Amino acid sequence: MASQKDYNEALHEFKGLFQRFPLVPVYGIPLMEPIAHQWAPIENFEARVDDLLISTYPKSGTTWMQEIVDLIFATGDVEKARRAPVYVRIPCLEICSPPPVPSGVDRLVNAPSPRVIKSHLPFQLLPKSFLEKNCKIIYVARNAKDNLVSYYFYDLMNRTQPDPGPWDGYVKKFMEGKVAWGSWYDHVRRCWDERANHRILYVFYEDMKEDLAHEIRRVKDFLEVELSEDIVQKIAHHTSFQIMKDNPMANYDTLPSTFLDRTKSSFMRKGEVGDWKNYFTVAQREAFDADYQRKMEGTTLRFRDVL
Repeated sequence: MASQKDYNEALHEFKGLFQRFPLVPVYGIPLMEPIAHQWAPIENFEARVDDLLISTYPKSGTTWMQEIVDLIFATGDVEKARRAPVYVRIPCLEICSPPPVPSGVDRLVNAPSPRVIKSHLPFQLLPKSFLEKNCKIIYVARNAKDNLVSYYFYDLMNRTQPDPGPWDGYVKKFMEGKVAWGSWYDHVRRCWDERANHRILYVFYEDMKEDLAHEIRRVKDFLEVELSEDIVQKIAHHTSFQIMKDNPMANYDTLPSTFLDRTKSSFMRKGEVGDWKNYFTVAQREAFDADYQRKMEGTTLRFRDVL
């Protein structure tokens, strides 16, 4: 895997070439153009039996779970978890940028085992090798309205994803699945339904906010890692929102401002449950709720603080 220094040098070379990439459908799922144009290596990625996949819809608590998992495998060694930015420690499988920035596949193919891999791909687009090798998958889901708000602010700051446009229009795009990585509804439902067929630990963002230590215990048990309660509490402290927000190895501050425009938002913004109430108008909430109930009909999947 490329070192942090190599990766940052590549980013520096690339930073004058950034653009807001358009979305291109891959099997009906809108993905950023570089991902769509380099789809074959992603689709044919060879998983290993000891790979761990952290799977999420964007802005669902991905970085939070990455940091938790890294600290679990490091048995709570905080300095070890500060060895590199989280996007270097746990690469995103499908991320592709024009050369010289290495793709996620390029960075993972020669990485030593066991690999921890991040992906926002919906279940149906995951490389089949993950399922054939029966890899463990941790899926993190966040209630739709908070997820939408967080994604909106992320798209404002992320200069490689399509411009979100005005808030009202973005709400509509989110409801229609016309944002990068597609429909939230399909994403969360499909992985929920696949729990019975694969080794999937389904984690809710709201549960993490309510009792982080409890969810860390669930994750470490799923990963079959023995940790003392003191280490669990230590990990909970170091993965609290404020500690992570102040940690440059977790908060994406090491990425150039040409990628993330921090005048629009911070990468780690609020991390709250129920923040959507500060943004949805009554009319938007009513329209969203009616649409939500239609799209989530027939599933046993339930989120807190969404309606």
